Amino acid sequence: MIRKLNEADRAPLMTLLQQNPAINLYIIGDVENFGMEQPFMELWGETDEPGGPVKAVMMRYYGSYICYADGPFDVEGFAELLSAADNADMLSGSTEVVGQFSKIISFSTEKHMYFAELKSLNERIYAAASPPGEFQTAAPQDVEDICSLTDQIVEFSGSSADSRQSLHTTLETGTGRTYFMTKNGQTAVTASTAAENSMSAMVIAVATHPDYRGQGLATRVVARLCADVLAEGKSLCLFYNNPKAGLIYKKLGFSDIGTWSMLYL
Repeated sequence: MIRKLNEADRAPLMTLLQQNPAINLYIIGDVENFGMEQPFMELWGETDEPGGPVKAVMMRYYGSYICYADGPFDVEGFAELLSAADNADMLSGSTEVVGQFSKIISFSTEKHMYFAELKSLNERIYAAASPPGEFQTAAPQDVEDICSLTDQIVEFSGSSADSRQSLHTTLETGTGRTYFMTKNGQTAVTASTAAENSMSAMVIAVATHPDYRGQGLATRVVARLCADVLAEGKSLCLFYNNPKAGLIYKKLGFSDIGTWSMLYL
């Protein structure tokens, strides 16, 4: 049975999610930060009985959906729910789970990425991190300037139309942070975290303006971001599909732990 989850389902939901906390960082972070239901967020779970264990979950965050299951689950039931939604832009999750939806739903575009994790500070982070203060910390009023850069990046094509609102909400609620640098009146480089919770954070939206590539700015801003987050006792996760970007992250100490898929409707 698939049904809408509410606050009474938090404990069994977390029991499911904490079996793989890195892969479920987004859902854990959003539940921890926002609760079980908001106008921009809702969750459905597969359970055998009301109040029983949750076998699988699907979360909506604006127009983006994430699905997770530990073992066999009702793919057809969740696919029907997704197909009926009039605001669905994308489905994401571990490739093993969301790849099963491709047999039922026709997606316009599919992206498959490596999923990597960094658990502790190391000398490579210290060596690469820029001095504190080299990069600005974004506030909600900086969203348009930052998105004017990420809009230009090919890797971010197909992103949700709600990206500006999502970034604004993240900065306004403190569930993530964004570092950036401005040169000649335009955003030269940026990197963000999202879904920050008491244990971890996701590194997202690392972008360098074409005019400023090859200067090591991306490495410095990511290292600074990682150093600050790790110093708070949190681990970091990210996904990538660009081999050059992968080398940057691995030089900082990230290691691959799986694959992640983003399926666009």
